[in-house]
Amino acid sequence: MASFSQLDFIILSAFFALLLIIGFIPQKEKEGDTEGYLLYNRKVGLFLFIMTNVSSWYGGILGVGEFTYKFGLLSWITQGLPYYIFALIFALLFAKKISKASLFTIPDKIEQVYGRKAGLFSSIVVFILVSPAPYLLMTASLISMILGLNILYGLIISVIFSGLYQLKGGYKSDLYIDVFQFFVMFIGFAVIVFISYTSVGGISFLERNLPKGHLSLLSNVSPVYVIVWFLIALWTFADPGFHQRCYAAKNGNVAMWGIIISIFFWALFDFLTTSTGLFARALLPNLANPVLSFPLYAEKILGSGTKGLFYAAMFATIFSTLNSFFFLSATTFGRDFVFKFMKNSSESKIPTYTRIGLLASSVLSILIAYYIRSVISIWYIIGSLCIPGIILLVLGAYYDKYRIPPGYAVFEILAGVAVSLGWFIFREEIQIEWLNEIEPMIVGLLAVFLVHIAGMRKLKLSSFSTQTG
Repeated sequence: MASFSQLDFIILSAFFALLLIIGFIPQKEKEGDTEGYLLYNRKVGLFLFIMTNVSSWYGGILGVGEFTYKFGLLSWITQGLPYYIFALIFALLFAKKISKASLFTIPDKIEQVYGRKAGLFSSIVVFILVSPAPYLLMTASLISMILGLNILYGLIISVIFSGLYQLKGGYKSDLYIDVFQFFVMFIGFAVIVFISYTSVGGISFLERNLPKGHLSLLSNVSPVYVIVWFLIALWTFADPGFHQRCYAAKNGNVAMWGIIISIFFWALFDFLTTSTGLFARALLPNLANPVLSFPLYAEKILGSGTKGLFYAAMFATIFSTLNSFFFLSATTFGRDFVFKFMKNSSESKIPTYTRIGLLASSVLSILIAYYIRSVISIWYIIGSLCIPGIILLVLGAYYDKYRIPPGYAVFEILAGVAVSLGWFIFREEIQIEWLNEIEPMIVGLLAVFLVHIAGMRKLKLSSFSTQTG
């Protein structure tokens, strides 16, 4: 249990109270106002876009602490740099096209281009991909550590403070909360970096106390290891949150410039979090559990009041992503599952179906988080299985020359999941070391690449046949 002063508890209590107050500010949408509930009537301006885009990108803050503690500046090379690059490419090549499409979700676009079956299969993949479980587990772990509660109670409390207000306000509540959390997360991490620098020392202190390689960009790892992380960052193109925010943007310029400007804020926040992780490694060199490096470092370096502020910053960083994933998961459930399966269902019912989705996602996420108990394992499994099956289809959905026939699209989704899952299981039995090092996601991406190339060739030959016939 963390050692908190009365002032720390007051600050944290104020943070959670403000979460609920701000979350419940938006009025409930008019009956049947689907765009109002799901996308804020597509009128998100540049300020709101940047605030929510920046804050909802950092849910894995404890994982960043662990990675920096173990590998130093390599954390920035693998967890920061590739995402800036792919976010910039996304902004320049996709943001305006997505905004102009005026849809709701990635499965909407896939169905529009590749047909109903592909849309339904992709909705299953997206629903799993945006599971809030890892972020729910992180918030529950912090709450349990502070209050000394059983993890199950921590999970339930986390759901209440991250999803309850969305039942009423929908995406608008998510936006307002993200703006509040944007400021909390930056202020909290700026304070701990400032205190670290002034109380224990600057670069010279880190150079004397960090392991060799921690201040090296590659930290003595192979280039292949870095390349794998760059491939993982490709998921930016199929990130449902990016697509949702582009659909909600007032226009294409807001979407494009909102992402570009966000990159500068991400770089600033990465500087703050990486610096905190380096100071934690230098001052606490023998931690048994580096996942807790941030909270344990806060115990060591921060006093009354500032510790409560830093914990609020960690909660804000996780909650902003947790809120977003809860709503994305609920939207996929309500619009892409229930609405499309219900015969003669009116679109005005989608907000109701989405609210049911919030409840369903809450229960499922609690079960996953309670029984797996590992953020990294949840991330690894979900990312490896889900990303390969849809990433190339998204590219083809917005660029005609990369499209494939509907039948190939369905097969590509299934192949991406099946091959990744098969390799995930099979490699446990392999005794050859170099084969063991090949990640399931890499094998899955190779499989869908081959399917996609075959599909493009098929479509090209069909088009040529039609033209010459």
